[in-house]
Amino acid sequence: MNSIDIRTKLSVLWIFILMNLIFRDLHEFASKDFLEEALTGHVNGVKITDGLMLFGGVLAEIPIAMVVLSLVLKKKLNRIFNLVSGIIILAFLIFNIQTADTDDFFFLFFEITASIFILWTAFKWESKKAYPYPN
Repeated sequence: MNSIDIRTKLSVLWIFILMNLIFRDLHEFASKDFLEEALTGHVNGVKITDGLMLFGGVLAEIPIAMVVLSLVLKKKLNRIFNLVSGIIILAFLIFNIQTADTDDFFFLFFEITASIFILWTAFKWESKKAYPYPN
């Protein structure tokens, strides 16, 4: 991926995370046990409220927004947004490990790896060589 400019690399990594999040959720929704539990209004012992759904929507919006923002923001702001968003998503993913089952671990491995790569890429995004566009 060295020949790919950093904006594109970051955007593609956010797409990768987003696709894994979507497919992990779809995979979960196909489980009879999950559906039965969700119909009770509780999942993993947590009551599903409108506030919790809004919080989940905000978290889901981060990688969606970062797909576009990684391509359009100027370097300094882009780097900050990717670092902050990467930390938030990585913390969320690590928090989800406690309730993960085997198939969740599969998806979490790739999501966490991509999040770390986003953080590493944004963190080292200082070199003029690494960024072919003007600030």
